[in-house]
Amino acid sequence: MNIPSEIRAGDTIQWRDVQGVDNLGNAVSSSDYTLTYWLRTNTASEGANVTGTAYGTGWEFSIAAATSAGFDAGTWYWQAIASKTGSVVTLGSGQLTVLAALSYAGTPGAVDGRTQTQKDLDAVQAAIRSLISGGAVQQYSIAGRSLSRYSLNDLMALESKLKAEVKREQMAELIANGLGNPHNLFVRF
Repeated sequence: MNIPSEIRAGDTIQWRDVQGVDNLGNAVSSSDYTLTYWLRTNTASEGANVTGTAYGTGWEFSIAAATSAGFDAGTWYWQAIASKTGSVVTLGSGQLTVLAALSYAGTPGAVDGRTQTQKDLDAVQAAIRSLISGGAVQQYSIAGRSLSRYSLNDLMALESKLKAEVKREQMAELIANGLGNPHNLFVRF
């Protein structure tokens, strides 16, 4: 399935899929089947469906900018269902990432473009600073209830793990943007 893995809310999204096969190896093509993508996310009343139009033996899809403008940023899940009278076949399923639109009307609101890993790393580093400066207590009890927090060693280990993950994300983003792998070294003789 060729649905994009990452889209931006407010964009017109287009893709094409070739014909598929069912579990018995029979062709599933646009001459016999209608292919519909169902998209949903973890928000109530949030979803979309897109029905393809025939393109050769496959299908062509388009999500209007006005429709995608209402998509919440985050992880969305999709299922491609081919149907004809008396037969329904799932040709594929997966997930995609919807990025928030950066356009605005009037006064722009705040946008946090950090990944969840980067946000976690920043929180861990803030906790380390707080613990070092004496602003945080590692363990305490009130009225018979106790609370324990991460030790400095645990926080430092978590920080190291998150730093490595952030580096992997940054490297993947460079590669995805066509800027290459920064760890590749090319030598000419």
